[in-house]
Amino acid sequence: MSPPTSHSGSSGQGLEELLEELRRRNWVLHLFGGREAPEMYAAVKRWPTCADVILLRDEHRASAYRVPTFPGTDVFHPRVVTWQYHATPVWTLRAVLTLAEPGTPGAPLQALRPQPDCCVPPELRQDVTIRPTGLPREGDDGGGPPACA
Repeated sequence: MSPPTSHSGSSGQGLEELLEELRRRNWVLHLFGGREAPEMYAAVKRWPTCADVILLRDEHRASAYRVPTFPGTDVFHPRVVTWQYHATPVWTLRAVLTLAEPGTPGAPLQALRPQPDCCVPPELRQDVTIRPTGLPREGDDGGGPPACA
């Protein structure tokens, strides 16, 4: 899979800006299916009681969901989610980046059965590269808010 393309649609931020926002918010990037030519991109933001997950399949399909975390929870194959969204990468990133933080008013709490797209297939999980996105880049002063300020 090639990286998702960068169109912003009718208005708002484009894909590059949204991916940069994930980096600023300290999401961790996972490349599934090989480092040189990943078949799926994922990003995870861990909170004390849950995790937000984004799965980018191609330039047309993406999923995002919030999964409660307990010991042994597999965030890439959830049994229950409290929120899920499936659309293009731009709309999916917009949705998850505007989701209320856990424990705040408006945060989703209802237990839902995850749709099949809330899963990374086992065959892709054999070859994964993990990149913490919150680390400063060369020449970057790293001056941003901490992950859970």
